[in-house]
Amino acid sequence: SCVRKHFSRATTVSWQTSIPLQHRRFSLSTYQLKIRDDDHTPGHESLGREEDDYIDDSEIDELFQHQIPMVGEGDHRIFIVHPDVKWGSRKQYLTTANLMMAEAVGLVNTLHNWSVIDKIILSTKTPEKKMIFGKGNFQTLTERIKRTPGVTAVFVNVERLSPASEKEFEEAWGVKVFDRYSVVLHIFRCNARTKEAKLQVSLAEIPLLRSRLRNEVANLDQQGGGSRYIMGSGETLMEVQQRVLQERELKICSALQHLRRKRHLLRSQRKNRDFPIISVMGYTNCGKTTLIKALTGDAALQPRDQLFATLDVTVHAGTLPSHMTVLYVDTIGFLSQLPHRLIDSFSATLDDVTHSDLIVHVRDISHPETVNQKENVLNVLRNLQIPDRLLSSIVEVHNKIDLVDSYEPSEPNSLPISALRGQGLEELKIVVEEAIMRSTGKQVLTLPVDLSSSQLSWLYKEATVQEVDVNPDEGSAVVKVIISAAAYGRYRKMFLGS
Repeated sequence: SCVRKHFSRATTVSWQTSIPLQHRRFSLSTYQLKIRDDDHTPGHESLGREEDDYIDDSEIDELFQHQIPMVGEGDHRIFIVHPDVKWGSRKQYLTTANLMMAEAVGLVNTLHNWSVIDKIILSTKTPEKKMIFGKGNFQTLTERIKRTPGVTAVFVNVERLSPASEKEFEEAWGVKVFDRYSVVLHIFRCNARTKEAKLQVSLAEIPLLRSRLRNEVANLDQQGGGSRYIMGSGETLMEVQQRVLQERELKICSALQHLRRKRHLLRSQRKNRDFPIISVMGYTNCGKTTLIKALTGDAALQPRDQLFATLDVTVHAGTLPSHMTVLYVDTIGFLSQLPHRLIDSFSATLDDVTHSDLIVHVRDISHPETVNQKENVLNVLRNLQIPDRLLSSIVEVHNKIDLVDSYEPSEPNSLPISALRGQGLEELKIVVEEAIMRSTGKQVLTLPVDLSSSQLSWLYKEATVQEVDVNPDEGSAVVKVIISAAAYGRYRKMFLGS
């Protein structure tokens, strides 16, 4: 949690030479950490000012570039290991080992200059143990990895490996070891473009930095070096580095809160202009961005055929058949077994969904795991405490029907489309418009107005004016508007005396 604390020491520490670890894959010791203290008067604890805590653009870039990437830099030739859990709470009942392996391959192939050179599905009855597999299977796996030429890293397809498991595997296999958390987070890092995305990635990396720091210091303690006090500061290596991480985490949280307030202001402005907001959600690479481009004609949108191509919320204006302007919000995609800490880090981005008027759930109906993907998306939405009015009115879209031979709708009220080929889009717009009318309480009305009064200017301000048919001889007009029930009530009271 982002709780503001203040520290009383000012220390500059370079760990480059003070940690003689042989395996420096992920170490706070590989760069210089600086701790700066606010000016404090004795006996007075500052409450902090926003300008002190806020990170400017240059600091965000420096933080993002200098914080050590979870998986290091460079190319990788990956050996993927998928533990197939046979029973118990960790067994996946909505999918298969082959489909989970296919998704792991997709994650690796998303990264530039990463490739899969071999893969194996290995059964296990003890996924909770440090070695995950039994002795026989682990020995078979180790021999196969060592026989495979050119392996630079092993991707163990589990949500999160403990530091102890990671250490054991790296010592046994002699290469770097990644889990699902670190691979997905690295994809996020590679796709982060805006300062908000960079901050959210940096925040998501903190728990991993913290857990691996504990592991490193435990190794140092075994060598007699982790408990020493440093430079007369009265702090041990562990204490100083933990404090550095906490200060960094607080800075990031403060900056994200600042951006959250700014995002709230933008939402308020959109609401004041009476633009209905439609959040387009779905599993990663299901075609959300392609659909929004097809609905809005926004040439700036460039969909990419890869996982997590969209990390930032972007808003795009489009029109419905009634000429009502709506805003489509493109959101981050979902993934099975996406760690909760990653979701938490991107909660500011997903706030926009909660404040929508409608959710459009896009499904890749050609994917063999489309049913499981739907459940993953809905589970995340429930965990985000999305209002019931939104959950009960979701418009479900079956995308990529052009990739399915003789497609037949398998679920009631779903809309078959091909965003890429433009199939079914007009029908989708009609359904979206009807849903927006219900969710916002708007209605389409044709109103006679006296042009000598302020009726028309009032309608332009308080409603969506679609058409104005002027009768110059009578000084009147017939106006077609989309207006909420509350606004129409005010109109009647002001101009019709009822």
